[in-house]
Amino acid sequence: MKREILTLALAFGALVASAQTTEKINIEDGERWWGAATGLGLSMPYGGGNKAEIDQRKYNLNNQTSPLLISSKGRSLWCSGPFKMKAEGKQINLTSDKGSFELQTYGKTLRDAYCGVMQKHFPPTGSVPPELFFTRPTYNTWIELVYNQNQADVMKYAKGIVDNGFPTGVLMIDDNWQQDYGVWEFRAEQFPNPKAMVDSLHDMGFKVMLWVCPFVSPDSKKGRDLAKKGYFLKRKGTDEPAVVAWWNGYSHVYDLSNPEARDYLKHEFADLQQRYGIDGFKFDAGDQCYYSEDEVDVYDGKSYDVAQTQLWAQLGSEFSYNEMRACWLEGNAPLVQRLGDKDYSWLGVRQLVPGMIAAGLQGYGYTCPDMIGGGSFTTFYGIDPDKFDQKLIVRSCQIHSMMPMMQFSVAPWRILDKHHLDICRRYAAWHSQLGDYILSEARRMAKTGEPMVRAMDYSFPGQGFEGIVDQYMLGDKYLVAPVVTSADQRDVRLPKGKWRDDTGKVWHGGRTITINVPIERLPWFERL
Repeated sequence: MKREILTLALAFGALVASAQTTEKINIEDGERWWGAATGLGLSMPYGGGNKAEIDQRKYNLNNQTSPLLISSKGRSLWCSGPFKMKAEGKQINLTSDKGSFELQTYGKTLRDAYCGVMQKHFPPTGSVPPELFFTRPTYNTWIELVYNQNQADVMKYAKGIVDNGFPTGVLMIDDNWQQDYGVWEFRAEQFPNPKAMVDSLHDMGFKVMLWVCPFVSPDSKKGRDLAKKGYFLKRKGTDEPAVVAWWNGYSHVYDLSNPEARDYLKHEFADLQQRYGIDGFKFDAGDQCYYSEDEVDVYDGKSYDVAQTQLWAQLGSEFSYNEMRACWLEGNAPLVQRLGDKDYSWLGVRQLVPGMIAAGLQGYGYTCPDMIGGGSFTTFYGIDPDKFDQKLIVRSCQIHSMMPMMQFSVAPWRILDKHHLDICRRYAAWHSQLGDYILSEARRMAKTGEPMVRAMDYSFPGQGFEGIVDQYMLGDKYLVAPVVTSADQRDVRLPKGKWRDDTGKVWHGGRTITINVPIERLPWFERL
């Protein structure tokens, strides 16, 4: 009997081992690779001395992931499921427990590789998020109010936008407007008349979005009631609802593979829209780490980790005004993405351009580079308003101004002096002036699937731009070279041809130039 058990165990072990597939990419001389996770942006491209490692089933590094790698020499790798990746030196090693690998050559350039794999696995949908995201700034109450979201201060924040001459746009009311996690009703003590508030914000020229998540407090009446209906993930091997640890405590989590649970949650959000005039929702969380097959069971028996992340994004796409931070697949869907929370630091500023390039090369082109100055509220703690690094805030604002979207959270009029506030106001207006162009690029992406923010090597192959990660192309027209350090000068690598900069000066390309960049200036170049 023991021998039979041992034989079965060995056979099962062999079956599990055989289910795991592996792939090894030998990086060619001069070749560079991008992909796997937006959160690895600053480690890209792989092959130039950068190191990177990720297990897509367990982690997403606070952002979007995709089972995709693409090369500057036209090669691509696609996996039919999540993978583990380790990139180091001249090799990228990959394994997958749930997918098979497809390594192909689509041409000779990064653009060839991206377009080839994109057309096959996430082709353009023809749909684009609402134009206001691209033509006006977005404002989020998070850094100003944190967990003290309330009607009086939301209105004060909105009035500050208008009184200080910033363009109105989308306004997001963040976490803790609700009575409890999963209890999607305004706190009466904090929001005495939410319908009047939303009406007033509409009259001021704002669209209004609310923060939501897939968590439900287990000690709430709703948590107990929905647990009886089987709407949550189950503890592994039991029929009991799981309690999952996340950044705000311990909660039940909706199992979106259960169609009744999904429809119930969708109806709740739609009901908020109908009763209060809410325009849409910031869909936070959805990270695959909360749906581990090792810890929970799911309704359909198969939708673990990244599958639930994708279901959360698909629910988000049911609402035209949406914002995601976590995503799996769904490339080219009309979803507004946001880079994960960055620290209020120069490192956070340096992460923005590589992160945006990485997002676009995974198909997440409708993306916002986090919040101006950073979205990690803990890094704002204890700072005297008179001691903010005003240059950092301005440089971050400048980067946002020539991105598909820009988002304010910390109020510039609270922390900046008149000179620096004037600069931020000017770049918020500049973003709106570019609105028609940015919107046209978004609509072009909806047709072609090509990213709006492009790596230099994507647009100018064969000119030695593979390792350039602090400048980028916004569509075909603008080469943008923002300042991402505390210095007031930078090097710019210009492609061949003639280029006119933001001051009107014409440069001959095919070389590197060093330019002075006073705080008032964002360097950009237009190809002649």
